[in-house]
Amino acid sequence: MLPAGAARRVKAMTRAKNSSVSRVLASLAEDGLRHAGRQRQPFMELAERFREAADPGEVQSLGEEPGRAVFGRR
Repeated sequence: MLPAGAARRVKAMTRAKNSSVSRVLASLAEDGLRHAGRQRQPFMELAERFREAADPGEVQSLGEEPGRAVFGRR
């Protein structure tokens, strides 16, 4: 069961798209999964660069990068 606010938004989307609730929910789920994949991609690329790095300075810099991304530290 959806929270009332979300249910209202889904109903509005079904009317706007002339679609069923199931199709709207499936579309929203697909959009969410794509978004999650896009969010994860930069981290995966950083992890790959970290694994391949041989220079100790680069390893240290790459190791600090997640903290900068999360906490904004330089």
